Amino acid sequence: MSRIAPIDPATAPADIRAAYDALIKTHSLSNMKAVLLHSPVALHAVLQWYTLFARVKPFLGERAAVLFCFAISRANACELCTTFMRREIAGWGEAPETLQLTPREQLLWDYGQQLAKDANRVDDALYGRLAAEFSPAEIVELTVFGALMIVNNVVNSALRIDIDAALDPFRIQPETYFA
Repeated sequence: MSRIAPIDPATAPADIRAAYDALIKTHSLSNMKAVLLHSPVALHAVLQWYTLFARVKPFLGERAAVLFCFAISRANACELCTTFMRREIAGWGEAPETLQLTPREQLLWDYGQQLAKDANRVDDALYGRLAAEFSPAEIVELTVFGALMIVNNVVNSALRIDIDAALDPFRIQPETYFA
């Protein structure tokens, strides 16, 4: 159960209701967003993930961007985000646990996993592989996109945000999935 109850727009104060009204014009209301509505500033910060997703998709492709997020979420053992990414991958008709990665996708997987595990240990060899594939601007956007994925993982895990009912068919068993 979520440590912080989601905002109920019917009983929310006017400023929170205004943030809710603005949110639902551009995003679906997930359990995470409903909890983040307690702080519109925090919600806005986390929603920048979507802005960066739109920036990285043209040079990564949607599949690679989702795989990058899946790698990060698995490394962080975030049940909610891993489940969300599993749904995206399954929607392509792929089995998330038996992915066949291209060399470029493997690079993104390796980078995402390392960002999540210990960004201080992104070694020169891994960075060199990135620099051979992406421009400096793309590496900056990719890295910040990854960092915002980590933020999502931290929020969902620390606050034990409930997994949305729509994700139930893709739910993992954390005790075995992250072992």
